[in-house]
Amino acid sequence: MPFAPTALIGESFVGEGPNAAHTNIVLGRKGGPVETAWATALATPSAGHVPYVTVVRPSVPVKPLTLFVNKAAAEGELHQRATWGSAQAGLAQGIADAVAAGLIPADEADDLLIIAAVWVNPAVDDLDHSFRNQRTAAYRAVRAAVQATPSAGDVLTAAEAGPANPFYTPDAEQLAASDPAETGQEALAR
Repeated sequence: MPFAPTALIGESFVGEGPNAAHTNIVLGRKGGPVETAWATALATPSAGHVPYVTVVRPSVPVKPLTLFVNKAAAEGELHQRATWGSAQAGLAQGIADAVAAGLIPADEADDLLIIAAVWVNPAVDDLDHSFRNQRTAAYRAVRAAVQATPSAGDVLTAAEAGPANPFYTPDAEQLAASDPAETGQEALAR
């Protein structure tokens, strides 16, 4: 059976503050739905969001071919340099690292495609830190996709403590007040 006969999906968040990296990837085979999504995204840019082929160096696209899709419109010189420079370089290197580590079989790289949705904070202030975080996030997102992690059990264990992300973490009172098993149907209908 070939590697990735169906789409594989992975996510990773690395770092803190304005130089953190959040990467979501979809990895799949050419000739399947990932190729359709890949080509459609490349052919249909929107204002501020222009998907592009990720390169290790000019005219050397990373393999598997990886489409960089920015989650935040690149505005301002430093944010643009981070989006098209350090984050792209980090994504390319992280994908190459995953191939070198055997997470993606090198002999099948030409038959695969990756769509990477990448968050670069508009407040980014350190291109080197941005690169390091994105490299690690890309590698870990591929690893999560290939290893199908986290498991449903891991998610349920994390959910017991409540959701948390860099932008919002509900307190215990909010968790209790919003528990659908404890609130009345009228509250759920609101």
